[in-house]
Amino acid sequence: MDGSGSISVLHTEWSDGWGGQEIRILGEMLLLRERGVNVYLSGKPHAQITREAKRHGIMTFDLRFSGMLDLMTMIRLVKIIKKHQISIVNTHSGKDTWLGGIAAKLGGAKFIRTRHLAIPINPSRLNFINSLADHIITTGDTVREAMIRDNRILPGRITSIPTMPNHEKFDPKNYNRLEQRNRLGLDPGHVAVGIVGVLRRVKRIDLFICMAEKVSRMNNNARFFIVGEGPLAGDLKTMVKQKQLEDVVFFTGHLDEPAELMVALDVYTQTSDSETTTQTIPQALLMGLPVVSTDVGSIRQIHDNDNFILVQHGDVEVLVREVLRLVESEECRKLYASKSRASVKSDYSADKMADKTLEIYHQLLERRAEHNREEESS
Repeated sequence: MDGSGSISVLHTEWSDGWGGQEIRILGEMLLLRERGVNVYLSGKPHAQITREAKRHGIMTFDLRFSGMLDLMTMIRLVKIIKKHQISIVNTHSGKDTWLGGIAAKLGGAKFIRTRHLAIPINPSRLNFINSLADHIITTGDTVREAMIRDNRILPGRITSIPTMPNHEKFDPKNYNRLEQRNRLGLDPGHVAVGIVGVLRRVKRIDLFICMAEKVSRMNNNARFFIVGEGPLAGDLKTMVKQKQLEDVVFFTGHLDEPAELMVALDVYTQTSDSETTTQTIPQALLMGLPVVSTDVGSIRQIHDNDNFILVQHGDVEVLVREVLRLVESEECRKLYASKSRASVKSDYSADKMADKTLEIYHQLLERRAEHNREEESS
């Protein structure tokens, strides 16, 4: 193998967005690189994940991933696998899973498919690429259970590894709350409510804005912050303007360090219609924030002894009620905050996520070594 590590992993990603999925992929690559794994990325040349990987010194290969029948990309992937002696190809989205998975088989590498989304996968037997994978990683238990039930994946070949936060980065002691609140223009009496995410339909930022409108009418000290970029940014800003909420609802754009915003908040929310697990709720809990979240996907995995508030997705009135309760009661906020950080268990960390992933790598490669030994002895 090239480099100092004994394992070389090629990640593939056709998406050109920059959200939880892409951030997890890059973070996982960096953590595994620290553990001696050689990591590579194949992605679109203009994609932010490709630019970020290059910025961190990761070797990247610019490929089109224009469709499941993009034979030129598949041929290039096979050449990359052989030239760089890739041990494992880890795919992440639909198009690159078909191309990367088949290329892995043709190139003699193991094939891992990571499923980041909670959207059901077509159960047709013609959609066989997931069954072809040597192992599947999901980012939540509900996705794992659905793929076993609906997509005929054997339980021993699929593992749930939720996205886990960096405990050191998300520690309120490392940030100056007053400085960050001043930067956001918050007065001492303001109660800041925030949400972080890609501004796309499934995140239901429109519900956050509707909630902000109702809460701000009942408590004029409430201020609301939307962190992120995405395809709905223009529509959401128009919505805020039409509702005349420019003085209470603010867009920060994408932040490389969301902890700097979180330390200034008093309440954190998540309004999605669909999630596997979410990166931001564990982050907010580590920052000691009271959290109100929709009860979707595998979010219940981190709901421990009422450490945060779960509400039915799409129910604006319940969302308003629970956020208003926190906005109006400092005592209530302190009660949830006292449980927040402690509830994110010590084994729920980015390092544990990397260790579990590395364990799967070793298991797959050991099985291949055993198979080769058996063939040699026969």
